[in-house]
Amino acid sequence: MAQTRLEGLQSQDLQLTCAARTSVIVPAYNERERIPAVLEAIKQAKLVDEIVVVSDGSTDGTYELVCEDPDVRAVRLDTNLGKGAAMYVGAQNTDNEVLLFLDADLIGLDGEKVDALIEPVAEDRTDMAIGIFKGGRGPTDLAQLLAPYISGQRALRREVFLSIPGIDTVRSGVETAITRYFRAHGLRIERVPLVGCTHYMKEEKLGVVRGFAARLRMYAEIGKIMLDGRRFTA
Repeated sequence: MAQTRLEGLQSQDLQLTCAARTSVIVPAYNERERIPAVLEAIKQAKLVDEIVVVSDGSTDGTYELVCEDPDVRAVRLDTNLGKGAAMYVGAQNTDNEVLLFLDADLIGLDGEKVDALIEPVAEDRTDMAIGIFKGGRGPTDLAQLLAPYISGQRALRREVFLSIPGIDTVRSGVETAITRYFRAHGLRIERVPLVGCTHYMKEEKLGVVRGFAARLRMYAEIGKIMLDGRRFTA
């Protein structure tokens, strides 16, 4: 829930145990039709102090829509720079200690799932919490079961994220780069099941041909980082 909506509520109603302040950062590229449900789910959470949406060169009115929400800080990139750049700009637009990155096209998200990702990091039980789809839909469940490092739902400390070299230059492989950095530095990683959660597939958003082409580009970027991602582990 954005901070402005917390004013006037009693502490016993919130029952917050985490001292670290948290910002949810949502990188978005042409997600006008899908992002409202994600934002409403985030606002249900108890451990969120701020919501930042970074429109990564969107041309469908995503930025204009988000600007109408008084509980969201909207940031616009004039050109599409890629997911890593959008995440980096989002991190630069907050001073809060904990960052939770969420995709803008999630289905089945709610406040409890948001809090479940934040809490382990805010309470210093882990250095990064990665959300894993479970029971949403078969293809996305299987993809994250086989390759959890591709999940875009993850909470971590802001200072750690900003210390990853070259993270702002990555596009679709940004999650893989983050995971490589954490493993190279021996940082703690915890998986958090997101039961009933999934996301729209590229083919659903772009059509079969364009969506499949976008999927191939994503896999190529991920594969490139997996094979030689040394610049992200310094």
